Amino acid sequence: MDIQSQIADLKTRLTEIEDLRSASAVLSWDRATYMPPGGAAARGRQSALLARLRQEKLNDPALGRLLDALQPHGESLPYDSAAAAMLRLARREYDRAQRVPPAFVAQLHQHLGESFAAWRQARPENNFALVRPYLEKTVELSRQYAAFFPEATHPADPFIEQFDYGLNTATVRAVFAELRQQLVPLVQALTAQPPADDSCLLQTFPMDQQWSIGLEASQLFGYDMNRGRQDQAPHPFMTSFSIGDVRITTRLRADVFSDAFYSTLHETGHALYEQGVAPELEGTPLAGGASAGMHESQSRLWENLVGRSRAFCEFFYPRLQHAFPAQLGTVPLDTFYRAINKVQRSLIRTDADEVTYNLHVIVRFDLELALLEGQLAVRDLPEAWRARYQSDLGVRAPSDSDGVLQDMHWFYSPVGGRFQGYTLGNMMSAQIFDAASRALPSLPADIQRGQFTGLRQWLTENVYRHGKKFTAAETLHRATGQPLQVAPYIRYLRQKYGELYAV
Repeated sequence: MDIQSQIADLKTRLTEIEDLRSASAVLSWDRATYMPPGGAAARGRQSALLARLRQEKLNDPALGRLLDALQPHGESLPYDSAAAAMLRLARREYDRAQRVPPAFVAQLHQHLGESFAAWRQARPENNFALVRPYLEKTVELSRQYAAFFPEATHPADPFIEQFDYGLNTATVRAVFAELRQQLVPLVQALTAQPPADDSCLLQTFPMDQQWSIGLEASQLFGYDMNRGRQDQAPHPFMTSFSIGDVRITTRLRADVFSDAFYSTLHETGHALYEQGVAPELEGTPLAGGASAGMHESQSRLWENLVGRSRAFCEFFYPRLQHAFPAQLGTVPLDTFYRAINKVQRSLIRTDADEVTYNLHVIVRFDLELALLEGQLAVRDLPEAWRARYQSDLGVRAPSDSDGVLQDMHWFYSPVGGRFQGYTLGNMMSAQIFDAASRALPSLPADIQRGQFTGLRQWLTENVYRHGKKFTAAETLHRATGQPLQVAPYIRYLRQKYGELYAV
């Protein structure tokens, strides 16, 4: 076959693999939204089958031979072409898949389906004992998975590389150490000030109105409901089955306005990324975010740098007052703005403010490393969690529901590689927003008028449309001209919260 025929053959094979991933994602979405509890066992079996079939296709020797045949030609293709990028990514995924037997992948996915069902029951019941044996097996299976990569210097490395390619445990630890050194004194300085009054957020807000106003803001940002939908889930998430079907979920609480509203803005940021991928990448492994961290940069950019900005509040707050006249009608804008940006030591990561949020992530990252290293037993995890929260954030979880059970990550996926992306995303969001602000001098005024098209188009051109054509490091450098840095994020936090708290 000529090179074009070979590339077409490769794309066909990769599309089948991607379609299996999408089908599995549909089952996962249903499991987290509408599936009755009685379906857990069958859903685990179904997910395991799809995972095994996908792994078998990735492991197919014919795919390897095709990649080998294309390798010399791939080097002559333009680096930024979709064909060259598809070859690079396919080779990386194929080589990775060769390490892991399909039977193991099926076993892992079936177990994780059962584990997630147990977590959904255990968290509201505050019953860590229910999920402990599942988590112990997850840790064991995670170590077995890491053992398929004997060159890794740490058992977390294969997971970190999978979600944030180009990084490993050592590099993430170094970044986190630098960030923590800057964050701890900032948190101390801000929490030493009189706290902002957030009582306006802690009233009873009709949940149907919360739903409507969140979707209104989401669509103003640019979320295309012809290619998306929103549903409820115990832990908000975004999932994509194709560029034409990108779904978000949110969590409604009648007594906390900011929970649903800002989780909707957060997931909208993820969805805008997926909906902004170039159509020609559809059906290939390039149709998605460059990394977990890069994906998180967009959710945090729209949630925080836009959604919690003074400019956005000046535009959108009158709409909130109209939607909730009894709750917010007489609350001044300044009071609301300070309330949504209140800095406090807290228990729940997803409710944490911008300044303390990364300390939550670092705690989880350190604990999962200890679990993988065998330095921490699962039975001791709840107390280790409480001790770290006491030392790092000055709070102690009164229950496991507000402690080790609060996040679903360790109960629906392997232990390792999931959490670092949240903090990497925060850092990238500041760098990318800085670059957008330089390119769009009218950006603050645009946000104040409720005009988001310019920002979304700039992000689409510089980040979204490329999908996975480039690594996260390459995408970041192309968009900002700089590698990943701590300084822009710290500068953003100090400027914003220094003004809010007069420090």
